[in-house]
Amino acid sequence: MPHAASRIWALFQDYDRWTDYAPMVIRVDVLWPGDERQNGRLRRVIYKMPGGRRGSALELVHDVEESPEGYGYTYTMISSDPGNDQTGKVRLEPLGPDRTRFSFEERYNLTKAPWKWFEGPIYKFINKNNEDSMRRASQWLSAHPEYRADLTPTPPPVL
Repeated sequence: MPHAASRIWALFQDYDRWTDYAPMVIRVDVLWPGDERQNGRLRRVIYKMPGGRRGSALELVHDVEESPEGYGYTYTMISSDPGNDQTGKVRLEPLGPDRTRFSFEERYNLTKAPWKWFEGPIYKFINKNNEDSMRRASQWLSAHPEYRADLTPTPPPVL
């Protein structure tokens, strides 16, 4: 992504902005803030589903990392069925002042019918929307240079 890792991180932590770049997200409710780094944060993500339906995911954020080497966290989507939790990881690795490698992974284990019968198409739908959202996040930051401009490195003077 052509943006500073710290600026992308700030956008990802700004839940009120998720609907600006993630078209499937309706809203994010923070149910428990977690510690000062957001470890233990409990959030509910309300999202659009095919056919005009809505879904929700209860997500526990943990293993938060904020360092010069990068930013990241893991989240567990807590299922109402024990043993059916899903996980996701977000990682931002600075490659330069305004270049960041972004990696994202979600793991599902659909075990119940009828969902397990449609596992492939469901994953394809989710992954496409997640990839589109990350591209839109980058586009949103490009269109809003004022957003957290304090986190954009000052370019070196031209001599």
